[in-house]
Order: sequence, then C-alpha cells, then structure tokens
Amino acid sequence: MTRLLAVAALLLVIGLVVVAVRAQRTGEDSVALAAPTTPTPVPSPAAGQTTASPTPAPPTQAGATGTDAVPSTTPEAADAQPPDAPATTPTGPPIASAIANPIANEGPHPDLRDIDGWLQSDVSSLEELRGKVVVVEFWTFGCINCQRTLPNLIDLYGAHSRDDLEFVGIHSPEFAHEADVDNIVAAAADLGVTWPIALDTNKRSFHHWQEGTTAYWPRTYVLDRDGNIRFDHIGEGRYDELNETVARLIADPAL
Repeated sequence: MTRLLAVAALLLVIGLVVVAVRAQRTGEDSVALAAPTTPTPVPSPAAGQTTASPTPAPPTQAGATGTDAVPSTTPEAADAQPPDAPATTPTGPPIASAIANPIANEGPHPDLRDIDGWLQSDVSSLEELRGKVVVVEFWTFGCINCQRTLPNLIDLYGAHSRDDLEFVGIHSPEFAHEADVDNIVAAAADLGVTWPIALDTNKRSFHHWQEGTTAYWPRTYVLDRDGNIRFDHIGEGRYDELNETVARLIADPAL
C-alpha cells in the first residue's frame, strides 16, 4: 500500500512538472507572435543633398479666356523654355481679300445685217449707242421663253438712266404672222416692251450672230461702252448675273 501511494505521488509530481513546462512554452510563443516587426530603415540623404520636392504647376492668368489663356506645360517643356520667354500667341489662317469676279470679254460684237427698220426709236445702228451699256436680245413675240425673260428686262430697263443703258430687241420672227409689223407693234404694247426694236425679218442678223447649225430664241448679250460682248446667255435664267454685269459696267467704265 505504501509503495502504491509513493508511485501515485511521483506520477502526480511528474504531471505537474509537464503541465508547467507546457504552459511556459505557450506563453513564449504568444509573446513572439505579438512582438512588432522591425521596420526597414530609410537611408538619410548624404551630406550636401536635399530631398527632391514636386515641381509646382505654373500659375494660370487670372481672368484669361479664349486665346489669351496661358496653356499648361509639362516639367519637360518648362525646362526646355527660358522662364522669361513670352507666351506664343496663336495665329489663325490668313483671311483672303474679297475680289470681284471678272467680267468676260468676248471682243467686238458682230454687225447687224439686213435690218428692215427700227421701231420705237430714232436709232438706226448699234454704233450710234457707243458710250452706253447696251443689252441686246434676239427674240420674237410669240416665243414663250422670250416672254418669260421680259419681267426682269422691264425692271432692269427702268432701273437705269437712258444716258447709261439702252436696250435693243432684235425681232427675228419664227412664223409668218410674227413678221407683220402691225402685229409686232401690238405685241410690244401688250408685253410692255418700250425699248428700241430692230426688225430682222429674214433673220440675217439672227444667224450671223449665232453661227453654227442652231440659233436660239431668246439669246441675250450685254455690250460694254466700246461695243464688246461682256455677257452671252441662251434661254431663260441667269437674271442676277445679267443684272450684276449691267450694274458693274455702268458703275465702272474702265471694266
């Protein structure tokens, strides 16, 4: 019995020692895990050196707008330019000066051939009208296209003095009834044609001025003060160009 008690007491002591040793190791491990890590040391600048600071952005011009605003630059661009260099002023594309379109010059007009007479005027030739701008139109009163040009011609004729501008309607009939002088006089009154009319009954001038296989009603020309053809148009239309040509030739005799 005494031996059993002694063995039990020895086992108890050994157990207590084991427990104490384990408890001591567990505490050391906890302390090791909780201990802070040592930070990596940062080297100090060497003697005579300073830590680089960021380059400040260039200030902008207060209140500047549009092309006067100071553009931002990168550090490389700032190093490449002297600090006192003036700002570059942007320039736009050059502005072309307005130049009026030139007026064509086809040279002297052909002569009138075999004119049978003149209506509504004492004029008997185009040469008598030198010194004036002259609008010449080949027409016949029954031609619908000719009639459609008349409103603009009437306005243009009334807009300028006879000292500067004259019209000549060269009447070249297409049909027999259009060759009758009484019919021409009546048609002119009905249509509002008040300018001189040259009677080209056999269409000799009509074909002489329009050489080739085809001639046209209406065909409108503008002659300058020297009798040169400065505008030539077949048919209706181009009224603005016609009016502008007349106005420019009247305003500037040197054209």
